Amino acid sequence: MIRVVVDDLAFLAAAAVVRPATTRLDPTTPAVRRLETVGGTAFTRGLHVQKELAVGAAVVTAGGGDLPAEFVIHAVIQSDTEPVTRDGVARAWRSTLEQAQEWEFTTLTVPPIGTGAGNLSVEDAADIMVPILKTHLGNAAFPASVSIVVETPEERDAFEAALRRSGAAES
Repeated sequence: MIRVVVDDLAFLAAAAVVRPATTRLDPTTPAVRRLETVGGTAFTRGLHVQKELAVGAAVVTAGGGDLPAEFVIHAVIQSDTEPVTRDGVARAWRSTLEQAQEWEFTTLTVPPIGTGAGNLSVEDAADIMVPILKTHLGNAAFPASVSIVVETPEERDAFEAALRRSGAAES
């Protein structure tokens, strides 16, 4: 099941929450930064990398603090030298869904990936994420339920339109 909700990513319960990040696991938007505040030191302790990750990768860490998810999947979408691109977002989203399958996460919450100042529009993020999600859910047992968490009704409309175009809308 795929649903789109206007809510705060840091407070919506799921087995895992997706966190768009840089190659050093830095946050990419204020909404994602709130995860660190809610997760506290129990969460931020797991955000140290020995070596920068590749754009398009995804890595799982523990949640922590007051996060409503036991785990966080970090979708790596940019580096100091590689800006956010449609291809990088698509690769990171596929990697994220592969991690959700491997870890057998039943429920997943995810913000629009790749949006923010100077990055992709919400419509672009929806056009990238929805077809990849639909294909994944058609071939995999996990996650069983995905909540795309947006901040405004306009963002919800963009994702719901992409879902209608793909025939993946479920309520």
